[in-house]
Amino acid sequence: MLLEFFVSRTSFTLAIVLGLAVAACDRGTSEDAQESSASSVPTGEIDTSEAGALMPAVNLSNPDGRTLNLGALQGTPVLLNLWATWCAPCVKEMPLLDDLASEYDGRLRVVTASQDMQGAEKVAPFFAEKGYARLEPWMDPENELSFAIGGGVMPTTVLYDGAGQEIWRVQGDYDWSSEDARAAIDAAIAE
Repeated sequence: MLLEFFVSRTSFTLAIVLGLAVAACDRGTSEDAQESSASSVPTGEIDTSEAGALMPAVNLSNPDGRTLNLGALQGTPVLLNLWATWCAPCVKEMPLLDDLASEYDGRLRVVTASQDMQGAEKVAPFFAEKGYARLEPWMDPENELSFAIGGGVMPTTVLYDGAGQEIWRVQGDYDWSSEDARAAIDAAIAE
C-alpha cells in the first residue's frame, strides 16, 4: 500500500512538473522549434532569489553513453542551461551559449542539458546539424534537473560558482551576447 502511494504521488508530481516545464514552449511538430506567443514566453531577467542553492548532483549523459555528474563539477564556475530542441527560445540561445563557452574557455564551463524526452534520437542530429564549437550534447531525458532546479520555464539558465553554489539564474529568453550578460558573468566569476 505504501508503494502504491509512493508511485501514485511520484506520477502526479512528474505530471505537474512536466506540465510546468513546457509552459513557455509547446511541443507542436517534432521537426521544428516552435515560437510561443509573447505573453507566454518570459524575457529573462537575472534573479538572485535562489543564490546559495547547491548544484544538483544529477547525472547527464551524452549520445556516446558518457556520463557527467553535475555535483562533481567543482573548481570552475558553471553556467547550466536547460533547453529542448522543440523550444524556439532555447534553440535561439544555443549559438550565443556556444560563443560564451569559447569566450570564457578555462574560466567558465557552459553545460547545456537537453530536456528532450527522446534523448539522443533528437539531440544527436540537432548537434550534428548545428556544429557547435564548444557545446556538448548532454541530455537529461528524465527531466531530473527540472525537478531539482524548479521554476518550470524553458530555457532556464543557472550560474554556479566554483564551489557549486548558485549565484543567479535566468528563466526565459535572454540575450547572452549582450554587454549586460557579459558584465553579470564577469562580476560573478571574479568573486
